[in-house]
Amino acid sequence: MASSPLSGKLEFDVETDATPEQFHHIWAHRPHHVHHTNSEKVQSCDLHEGEFGKPGAKIFWKYALDGKPKTVKHVVDYDHDNKSIVFAMLEGSLMEEYKSFVVTIQTLPKKDGKGCVAHWIVEYERLHEGIGHPESMRQFFIELARDVGAHLVKEE
Repeated sequence: MASSPLSGKLEFDVETDATPEQFHHIWAHRPHHVHHTNSEKVQSCDLHEGEFGKPGAKIFWKYALDGKPKTVKHVVDYDHDNKSIVFAMLEGSLMEEYKSFVVTIQTLPKKDGKGCVAHWIVEYERLHEGIGHPESMRQFFIELARDVGAHLVKEE
């Protein structure tokens, strides 16, 4: 992503007791199950084009951020060997404030071998200086990742 005064990058880790394989699998192959982990945050996830788990899939989400209904449609790229997924936003609520918004999740084993660390990278370019940095999205992703991890462990 081109660097400009309007661009930014957030990186953060979320630890969970789910295995790296479980965490990667739900985001790559079963994102439509994410709403089962917290239906207040995520209302739905629908495949619009392609196939879950295959590069180029286009997915449409309905979610709530700060109590307000939002939508997003993105195209997905996968590196299953490295348990990495890239979501590039195409349209929806985020695109009202951002020229570009890309989220990468790489799932790594914890050093103690119990559970995983989901490493998130959010790269974005704001439309103008009056748009804030996406701190509420960062918090949303942290909470959702924890909910997903807890759900996966309970599911075993």
